[in-house]
Amino acid sequence: MAGLATIDSIIIPDTMLENAGITLIKGKVTDVDSAQKKVVLENGEKISFDKLLLANGASPFVPKLPGLDLQGVFTLRSTPDAQAMIDYIETHKVGKLVIIGAGFIGLEVATLLKSTQTDIDITVIGFRTHVLPQMLDKDMADKVGTYLTEQGIQVMLDRIVVQIYGEEGFVSGVKLDSDSMLEADMVLMSVGVRSNLDLAEKAGLEIGAMGIKVNEYMETSHPDIFAAGDNVENHCLITGKAIHGQLRGIAVTQGRLVAKRLAGASIAFPGILNNSCVKLKDLCAAGVGLNEEQAARNNLPVAAFTVDSRSKHGMIEGAKPWTLKVLFNKET
Repeated sequence: MAGLATIDSIIIPDTMLENAGITLIKGKVTDVDSAQKKVVLENGEKISFDKLLLANGASPFVPKLPGLDLQGVFTLRSTPDAQAMIDYIETHKVGKLVIIGAGFIGLEVATLLKSTQTDIDITVIGFRTHVLPQMLDKDMADKVGTYLTEQGIQVMLDRIVVQIYGEEGFVSGVKLDSDSMLEADMVLMSVGVRSNLDLAEKAGLEIGAMGIKVNEYMETSHPDIFAAGDNVENHCLITGKAIHGQLRGIAVTQGRLVAKRLAGASIAFPGILNNSCVKLKDLCAAGVGLNEEQAARNNLPVAAFTVDSRSKHGMIEGAKPWTLKVLFNKET
């Protein structure tokens, strides 16, 4: 989005797979016959398997709003999505961008575009009382919100978009639950993702509240079908409960462990702490484990402290200020 990397530079080229002896088929899988151990492509072709890995990820969650079909309304999940947004900004001379959602993707797009497209007015709308609600408590998130405002990004919180308006088929604004209106030449929907479970359901696999159920070796309820990445249900190492884990590092690790399992090794995936980090221009926000709000939902008594410090001793060149919040379980 910011022109810092080309699309080609972040895509694995076909030749890399082919040179490794991998057969690459470009097509959509429409069905999985787990009894006959076959996958069905959209052209009707059937491919038999000894082992199958479902790594078909997640898709953007889009709330059902009037106006979603207007030109200029986007979601961002893949490189074609990014290219489509770039093309639209350039061809329609976008002056006002509204981002619905105050999570990772929405805030990253806002800060990247504000750095490179300085003539675009950007408004971020979040339905919670603070930004990055899955990572930070409000006291820490408010520091991020203040920084975004300093960068010229308008942040509107505790608001819900109820309609997207358009003129002659193109987006022209959004309406909030307060009945106020915002002008918009372009809208980015970034309110989360949902696991792609259609193939798992067709295969008759066991599915939990958060995704496909797998054991520590990423094996599903079918002995010859694995699943890994954004479509599986993960195990939280703190609460012991099921949890989403839809982050790149988790997916990469799970994929590697599946490969090792297929090669004969038995290396268990232990669970997750949901560690994550987001870079917003010159500000980084990171978290690991539970925040206070999540701990309260799990009935965990916590004590917390927050300290303003530096990344290294002040006499060392390059020291940066940081704010650190630490939570302790009172019982342990």
